[in-house]
Amino acid sequence: MPKGRPDFRREHFAATRPFRDRALLDRHLDTQRWNAFASLLAGLIAFTLALGASAQTSCGSPTPRDGEGPFYKAGAPKRASLAEPGAKGERLVLAGTVYTRDCKPAPNALLDFWQADDKGEYDNAGFRYRGQLSADGEGRYRLETVLPGEYPGRPRHIHVKVQAPGGRVLTTQIYFPGAGGPARLQARTERREGALQAAFDFVLQ
Repeated sequence: MPKGRPDFRREHFAATRPFRDRALLDRHLDTQRWNAFASLLAGLIAFTLALGASAQTSCGSPTPRDGEGPFYKAGAPKRASLAEPGAKGERLVLAGTVYTRDCKPAPNALLDFWQADDKGEYDNAGFRYRGQLSADGEGRYRLETVLPGEYPGRPRHIHVKVQAPGGRVLTTQIYFPGAGGPARLQARTERREGALQAAFDFVLQ
């Protein structure tokens, strides 16, 4: 190129360099933002899946079966309280939720309870301390009764048959802490509001 003549290509390259550098920087920042977003999205998906898995297994394994015993009597009346007028036993409120095997509430499940009175005696002539009730639309139930008494060879317990609509019948028993019985079938208890509050959830097969 003749001496003293301007080099327009070099001048154009120099003049446009800041714009090209800025474009490279913008692309770099866009890549960083995308990588950060992808990482956040992957973490969120992993958390959601873990939370879903936890929710599906939180209700535990199926409730074990336990013996029906010799004192079951069909045809108990529908009622949510078994407490008899003038009963001297400790007031007991038993409540919980009936779940299906995949940990979903079992709406309208039928629960059939029978137990000894506070002296450890069963009413085989009538229906004292016997009753049926239905869980609500979310599988929840609540029973008022008295703490059953002990009788020779047995810890305190309440018998129950549980059945979701159209499902198999689960026959089992509920026990109380410190009184013996399988740990998996023991209710969680605390004394408050003038009664022994017991919580027990059922998981059907």
